[in-house]
Amino acid sequence: MAASSYFILAVCLAFTASQAIASDPSPLQDFCVADEYSPVKVNGFVCKDPMAVNADDFFKAANLDKPRNTMGSKVGSNVTLINVMQLPGLNTLGISLARIDYAPLGENPPHTHPRATEILTVLEGTLYVGFVTSNPNKLFTKELNKGDVFVFPEGLIHFQFNPVHDKPAVALAALSSQNPGVITIANVVFGSKPPISDDVLAKAFQVGKGTIDWLQAQFWENNHY
Repeated sequence: MAASSYFILAVCLAFTASQAIASDPSPLQDFCVADEYSPVKVNGFVCKDPMAVNADDFFKAANLDKPRNTMGSKVGSNVTLINVMQLPGLNTLGISLARIDYAPLGENPPHTHPRATEILTVLEGTLYVGFVTSNPNKLFTKELNKGDVFVFPEGLIHFQFNPVHDKPAVALAALSSQNPGVITIANVVFGSKPPISDDVLAKAFQVGKGTIDWLQAQFWENNHY
């Protein structure tokens, strides 16, 4: 094979690899602060005029050191997400952050981030965490204590549960997208608008339609704020 052919092959492989590993597009400039008021629609946000950018575009007084209220949550958790919607300076940088508060016996129920890998650090308390692979659905679990770190691969269903009945827990999560998205499994399956046909769900879960109708009648709350 000629040297030029090797070069072309190498370039093609590098390009393919870069596309395969990128959740968000890599920035082509120092920053691209999101212009939330631009009428132009793109995948992400249009850049704000660099001459109009200031330090506040990269800052948010998020009070992430303050405990969040978990008492009103049916699942016993409260997720405070800091993504490009709250912090315009994150646009094109491929990262976001969340504080998660767990009541005693509270959980962040099974969910997935379609556009991000997550790395979770326990700040206080104990958490039982896990994720499930794609078919054949192997479960990986671990009990974490203060200071421990755990990774949830991009797109896989995962969860966190506080197994302690008398103490809350707190964790901080970093995600590899400016807008990772969240799909809470129970909410999507039983709380979609309009609802998925109970014939479809009864067949999928191998239960009676009455069970599906009861589940769809429940209030499926969003614990992300």
